[in-house]
Amino acid sequence: MNFWQTKTLHEMTDAEWESLCDNCGKCCLNKLEDEKTGEIHFTSAACRLLDLKTCRCTRYAERARLVPRCLDVRKLDPEAYHWLPSTCAYRLLSESEDLPTWHPLVSGRRETVQRAGVSISSYAVNENQVRRLEDHIIRWLD
Repeated sequence: MNFWQTKTLHEMTDAEWESLCDNCGKCCLNKLEDEKTGEIHFTSAACRLLDLKTCRCTRYAERARLVPRCLDVRKLDPEAYHWLPSTCAYRLLSESEDLPTWHPLVSGRRETVQRAGVSISSYAVNENQVRRLEDHIIRWLD
């Protein structure tokens, strides 16, 4: 069995935790919260630190200092993972689901994320190119 099938998220080492990230980039998209309902709306505007080709943070180790609104998923209670996209490994495992076949830990290849259409690299724009986030709200086709 694989580590993600035998350990809880809290039991994982830092290396195991980090390997769960498929680099889809979805968590690096700017989000808006509806003040009335609390609903989270994702936008196509990605954090300025995200490399839109690789969907990796260009300043990962210092991201929280450089972008104070950056959320460290590991510091959140797994019960709060419901706002993460349905394809997110952290959300899937917190909901006792397995990783999809396109996930790099399962497929053995990073490019399967893009082939499966999960990566934001085909549609995201840098937040510095956006005037109004409200004009960039997207809906997931889960």
